[in-house]
Amino acid sequence: MAKESIDKLARALAESLPASLRSVRHDLEQNFRSVLESGIGKLDLVSREEFDVQQAVLARMREKLEILESRFGELEEKHLPEDIIASDP
Repeated sequence: MAKESIDKLARALAESLPASLRSVRHDLEQNFRSVLESGIGKLDLVSREEFDVQQAVLARMREKLEILESRFGELEEKHLPEDIIASDP
């Protein structure tokens, strides 16, 4: 999560405090920010860019797999006896 998103969320949390706690708003906002950064840092997250790269890699692998499955099927039909192909589930 981007730093500006964490800052915005911490600020929103601090602004949502009741009026009686407004005097410690700055301190609480800093604490909110620290807790958010720590919690998010513990998560196993990737950036949008890395996600998009991996998604493209997966799409290419799926295309290659489909091509290989097709080729394998053609080779099976060409080289295996009919009774073996017919009994394969």
